[in-house]
Amino acid sequence: MERKALHKDGPIFSRIVVGAWRWNIAVETVAQLIHKALDMGMTTFDHADIYGDHSNEEIFGRVLKQDPGLRQKMEIVSKCGIKFPSAKRPESWVKHYDTSKKHIVWSAENSLKMLGTDRLDLLLIHRPDPLLDPEAVAEAFSLLRQSGKVLHFGVSNFTPSQFEMLQSYLSFPLVTNQLEISITHHSPLFDGHVDVLMKHRVAPMAWSPLGGGSLMDQHLEQIFSKAPAYQATPAQLSLAWLLRHPASIFPVIGTTKPERVAESAKATDIHLDVQDWFEMLKAVQGREMP
Repeated sequence: MERKALHKDGPIFSRIVVGAWRWNIAVETVAQLIHKALDMGMTTFDHADIYGDHSNEEIFGRVLKQDPGLRQKMEIVSKCGIKFPSAKRPESWVKHYDTSKKHIVWSAENSLKMLGTDRLDLLLIHRPDPLLDPEAVAEAFSLLRQSGKVLHFGVSNFTPSQFEMLQSYLSFPLVTNQLEISITHHSPLFDGHVDVLMKHRVAPMAWSPLGGGSLMDQHLEQIFSKAPAYQATPAQLSLAWLLRHPASIFPVIGTTKPERVAESAKATDIHLDVQDWFEMLKAVQGREMP
């Protein structure tokens, strides 16, 4: 599988990223998913401190502990900044955000502990915090960067202005903004989110690239009428639609099935014709381009 940099000074990731959001599963199943992904050339794994009610990083770390050589074959992404009521976090009584310097540093260090690794390849602020102090975030990022605990930084779900505001406080680049992008949720391609990233030569990551199952609910025949010609499944064609965009979008797939990992990996071999790309867009929008 092709590997590409998120930014000229950023990490090099596999074009399709494996997301751990749904991985509230047994260690053995996680091990199978990791090995299948690596076999298919999918070397990048996307986590967050809260996934699996704060358990998924620890489960992933148990697999790495069983086979320490795996860590050198992969890149690990994590996120921080969201807190919610949980038996594992009794201090939280309401869902809220915390982007303080103290919490960012603590969260990154705790992720390292749970994962059993000495570094994160990329750390993201999970969601924009209305109380975000950019100077505090910059201090936290700089501290983690100087210590070698986090190699690169980015954000998730930020608006274009929020992205540029935080970037203005940093002496090093934010290397991605992870956004919800799919053929059924394509507004970021038209509303400035992706344009601003391209302006800064930053590649977006796309969560829920298959529309969270919505592709199964609407316009299925019209969207995927070209699937037989490409000898592709609907999921592969949906990923290929994102990969065709010049912004170099990195889809983050979420699955607990090794066969789905293998299916998704093959999307990188599909190069959609321009007219087929627009025909799929037309099927979703229900109208011609203006």
